[in-house]
Amino acid sequence: MLCQVCNKNNATVHYTKIINGQIEELHMCDECAMNNNEFEFDTTFSFHKLLTGLIDSIQGEPTKKEVEEFTCPYCNLSYAEFRQTGKFGCSQCYDTFKSNLIPLFRGIHGHNKHVGKVPKRTNKTLAKKREIDRLRTEMDILVSKEAFEEAAILRDKIKKIESELDVQKEE
Repeated sequence: MLCQVCNKNNATVHYTKIINGQIEELHMCDECAMNNNEFEFDTTFSFHKLLTGLIDSIQGEPTKKEVEEFTCPYCNLSYAEFRQTGKFGCSQCYDTFKSNLIPLFRGIHGHNKHVGKVPKRTNKTLAKKREIDRLRTEMDILVSKEAFEEAAILRDKIKKIESELDVQKEE
């Protein structure tokens, strides 16, 4: 699709404006969009802006008491400064601000423990522990549905994997 303004370049910006039920669509190239007065583009990407925006949106505005109470005893970084910069002053800040970080991590990731991929060849123990957790969750669901035979099969699988882990510890 060609730019509706210059009719030369391919349209890469697609703009839809709805005012009082009237729909207005405009398809423009980057250059024409940058020159359009209706748009205000901030072309600089800042990870800091992203992180502090997430902190504020997930945690909301802190009370004055919250901000005053949280200061890292090792580097004297306040929680308010962390919220502004998105950076810690030292490694101890994680422990100091832990009570506020756990909800933040949950809000960003959906959980507060690492559940991403781990190469199988590097850590078989971790893979087995994750499999046990997955099977336990599945087993709990089956028990709640009163599917005890299927739950017993999963219980036996869990016991087998746990015994494999015990053997690995002994080696």
